[in-house]
Amino acid sequence: MHIEPGVVDGAKMVLGFATAAAVLGFTAKKALDTINKDGLTSLAVRSVLAIAAVLFYFQVLPHHPVGVSEVHLIMGSTLFLLFGLAPAAIGLATGLLLQGVLFAPLDLPQYGINITTLLVPLFAMGALAKRIIPQNTAYKDLEYLQTLKLSTAYQGGIVAWVAFWAFYGQGFGAETLASVATFGAAYMTVIIVEPLVDLAVLAGAKWLDGLNGSALIEERLYSATA
Repeated sequence: MHIEPGVVDGAKMVLGFATAAAVLGFTAKKALDTINKDGLTSLAVRSVLAIAAVLFYFQVLPHHPVGVSEVHLIMGSTLFLLFGLAPAAIGLATGLLLQGVLFAPLDLPQYGINITTLLVPLFAMGALAKRIIPQNTAYKDLEYLQTLKLSTAYQGGIVAWVAFWAFYGQGFGAETLASVATFGAAYMTVIIVEPLVDLAVLAGAKWLDGLNGSALIEERLYSATA
């Protein structure tokens, strides 16, 4: 999902700074909501775990350049289900920044663009979860179709944002169209994997019932809201 250096440059980079400011501001609001609900300690612990997971996903799991960007197993829905919306957003934002600082400094100028690409689909997926998951259903009891919808919404959102940045930066030439199409086709294969990972993680949560009520995980993982 990384937009490569040079795809968007010059004055056009300003838009990335503006969208990043908006999504990071929304992240801060969600973080405050989580603090009011669960406390600062719970938010901090879950955020640290999410950051560690994101660095593992980005640096250890396979990732390959395809078309206009790279194909990653980001596990956005997994982060959301395990840690909640705000910790997942903090994990993605901080993990991406640390990756740039420690391993890929050439990606830092595109940080605003890339964090927008990661976080807007996450927030959209969070809104979708409220619509498709009944209030009396804990996350550990989700079915495959529900996890598939969450993963499709997240990964589809990433593909849409990558396409937007590519066309915004390079126009609608034949080469850009082909590059975006190649990336989109490759990236959507992640949808085959991520729902299965989610179900495996949720099955593990059922087995590790001792985590119920722990500050390490999202309360909704075990407890329905109704």
